[in-house]
Amino acid sequence: MSKTKDALKDLIVETGRSMIQTGMTVGTWGNISVRDAETNYMYISPSGMDYMSIERRHVVVLDLETNVIDGEFEPSIEKNMHAAAYLARAGVNAVVHTHPIFSSVFGVVEMELPAVSEDFAQIVGDVVGLALPYELPGTPELGKAAAKGLGDKNAVILPRHGALSVGPDMDWALKVARVLEKNAQIYLNAKLLGEPKLFKREEIDAMQAFVKDHYGKKNRSLGDAADRKASQR
Repeated sequence: MSKTKDALKDLIVETGRSMIQTGMTVGTWGNISVRDAETNYMYISPSGMDYMSIERRHVVVLDLETNVIDGEFEPSIEKNMHAAAYLARAGVNAVVHTHPIFSSVFGVVEMELPAVSEDFAQIVGDVVGLALPYELPGTPELGKAAAKGLGDKNAVILPRHGALSVGPDMDWALKVARVLEKNAQIYLNAKLLGEPKLFKREEIDAMQAFVKDHYGKKNRSLGDAADRKASQR
């Protein structure tokens, strides 16, 4: 097995443990996947296993029609939802499905979550919508509803279920999941004091443009140059 395949499987293992340690899910709920850009296969967490006990050998490799390519274990029951996200969004290479407390509140009342924090506005947008109509977990119908509700955003709330976050890589998808939950908590607490003040469209556009074109760009360039120099030694 190639080092690339091993690295992708290790990424699933490490991300699952991080989700538990940061309280993004509990027990065996939630699931994670990453897409191999070279093969277009997705590497997904196994079904019903404690994240702290998952090892590289438990990770399952599927094509985007959810056929098993590699692995003896049962893949997550939400494989259809992950595949639907990849098929709908060419730029998505990682999907994180969590069962967070505060974000899930919005799913229970089927209410969109608007941006009330700058980091949310920067990497998610003005609002996160819902995957409607409600569909049972593990069904192809849920995958279709999730992909439709996701649209061009980086997250969608699954009614009475949880949340789905996506990104160009796993670090970004996890960041979206955490910012989504933080924004939900802020919004709910703000409602105790009064009516939350929302950003104007032009403010969100300006913040997103700044993140895309300026934020940390010099440091990333320096870091990439250092990596290239180190690889040439």
